[in-house]
Amino acid sequence: MANPPSPYLEPIPDWTPEERPTLPGSPSMPKHSRRMRLVYFFIGVFIALTAGLSNGFISANLPALQGEYGLTPVEGAWLAAIYVMCNVTSNLILFKTRQQFGIRPFAEIGLGVFVVVMSLHVFVQSYPMALAVRAVSGFTAAPLSSLGMYYIMQAFGQANKAKGLYMGLGFQQLGVPLAWIISPFLTSIGDWTVLYTFELGLALCCLAMVVTVKLPPGIRIRVFEGLDFVTFILVAPAVALICAVLAQGTLQWWFDTPWLAYALVAGFVLLVLAFFFEHHRASPLIYTRWLASGFALRFALGALALRFLLSEQNYAAINVLRTLGMGPDQLVSYYTVIFVGIITGTVVAAMTFKPDALLLQLIAAEALIIVACAIDYHISSDVRPHNLFVSQFCAAMATGMFMGPILLVGVMQALKHGTNYMVTFVLLFALTQSFGGLLGSAFFGTYQRYREHDYSAQIVEHVNPTNPEVARRLQLQQQAYTSTLTDPVLRQAEGVATFSRIASREAQVRAFSDVIVLNGMIAVIFFFWGIFNIWRARRLARREAEAAAPAMIATATPNQG
Repeated sequence: MANPPSPYLEPIPDWTPEERPTLPGSPSMPKHSRRMRLVYFFIGVFIALTAGLSNGFISANLPALQGEYGLTPVEGAWLAAIYVMCNVTSNLILFKTRQQFGIRPFAEIGLGVFVVVMSLHVFVQSYPMALAVRAVSGFTAAPLSSLGMYYIMQAFGQANKAKGLYMGLGFQQLGVPLAWIISPFLTSIGDWTVLYTFELGLALCCLAMVVTVKLPPGIRIRVFEGLDFVTFILVAPAVALICAVLAQGTLQWWFDTPWLAYALVAGFVLLVLAFFFEHHRASPLIYTRWLASGFALRFALGALALRFLLSEQNYAAINVLRTLGMGPDQLVSYYTVIFVGIITGTVVAAMTFKPDALLLQLIAAEALIIVACAIDYHISSDVRPHNLFVSQFCAAMATGMFMGPILLVGVMQALKHGTNYMVTFVLLFALTQSFGGLLGSAFFGTYQRYREHDYSAQIVEHVNPTNPEVARRLQLQQQAYTSTLTDPVLRQAEGVATFSRIASREAQVRAFSDVIVLNGMIAVIFFFWGIFNIWRARRLARREAEAAAPAMIATATPNQG
């Protein structure tokens, strides 16, 4: 009888237990000299920052990019949306690609394609080319994120690899604030070609580092099946359609654009078909029964909620400052505080890591979100960047703290069922983080629009020209145009228009304040839900210990007679 073919694609080296990779597709963990550990750490941080900077440059410069290409807000939103679409799609095939081919070839190919497309974009600066660059950038960011994390873990070694994991995940969050910090300096020294050239230079540096200083080899196994690509063909467009709906809903408005409904229905139908197909496979890519388990549902809700809550920082606070006329140059200090806050949260989480304290770290992150909302709930039109330093530092600390614990909680539960479940978990984690951010922006954007309309109606209702206070304000607005307009009718019209803009600004600021209050209320709900989960887990552990105690005593007691 013929032996079944070996799943291993190459001979397994004679590793010690400390050096052996945790999973196929992960690099081994040999001991390195202090110099090499520093090299690995530097490369890992550089790659992690590069992975986040590409998307950060779009967030920081979207209004200016819209002006450069003559885009509408709807067209501009596609630049950010297509990045998320391709990033989630890349995560779908990343884990198995890593297991069969290794992560470095996947990253090198992705970086190579990105370098080619970005080089073309330096010379062909058009909207279609910009979309192509964002798509390739999103696809490349997924392997780069994993690559950066593994390089940082090499610096920490096997004994402290969990701390390295925390550092790698935390530093990936630094891309957006760093982009806001350096973008004004880059765009001030030349045209937009400087920004593209800088991004191209980062990709070339990453490619050079990956090729020069390689990760230690891992275990490569045969995992891909032909039917996996059927699942990919179903899930990838489903995710893209749902991302498109969440990105465009508040701009084109949910009830005024029929294609949003069609896209949402099509996305859910494709997901249902994919899950039905996977449910009946002998060796599924996605384990649907595990996804329906109590833990997976609780994990998905918790991971989605944390990303949802943290999306308020990138929506409400920054849009208040933009509404009040703050430009990129005036926001450098604001994002510097966020940058430092994320680093602080990451380091604190890594230094306080304990296997039995993961849920407590998540509770601490939720508490920091509540503190940030409590500080900012009374926000007004007098606010300036320095008024938000404390609150946004707390929110940024929460961003740095939550990624490591929530990933480890999910990984440990998935591995209890076997390594095959990791693909399902990776997909679940990627979807919760991507959809959580988009859903948060869409939800808060919709709520803010409704509250703004209510406040505008209230303000207009109370603006009575016969009211002495209102009349005095109108007169002051008209006097501002005395030196430029001699016609009293035009002065009066400009004064009324200016007064209307001020009223609209006040309505927007009040609406953003309501968004912060709502986010705080949701955070409180999930804070107590997290405490309940900790109590529940400890109660179950205590019951299991009490049930096992009689058996242990019976085993330890010698037989008499």
